[in-house]
Amino acid sequence: MKMKQFFGCLMAMSMLVSPGVAQDKKEGKKKKTEEVTFVVNLFCEKCKAKIERHISWEKGVKDLTVDLDKKTVTIQYDPSKTNEQKLKEAIENLDYTCGIDEEID
Repeated sequence: MKMKQFFGCLMAMSMLVSPGVAQDKKEGKKKKTEEVTFVVNLFCEKCKAKIERHISWEKGVKDLTVDLDKKTVTIQYDPSKTNEQKLKEAIENLDYTCGIDEEID
């Protein structure tokens, strides 16, 4: 009888410890993100909405900020799934001129 109680306590203790160990492993494997800011020939709210609607669904995009006043699109992305060139091409496929920093005249 005492053996059953001992194993019951042992199992209960192992269940309390296990979630913490699993959580530590997840925290150590956080994915890195990178950020790029493009200068884009945006003109109006429709342009902003079009970029937000299409680019936010590109593979690897984690966050997207469109600043109409500065005519910039800032994208946080997972570099294991996409890169700056692919994101630039995705914006250009929407018929916008796109460059990094001061590439656009």
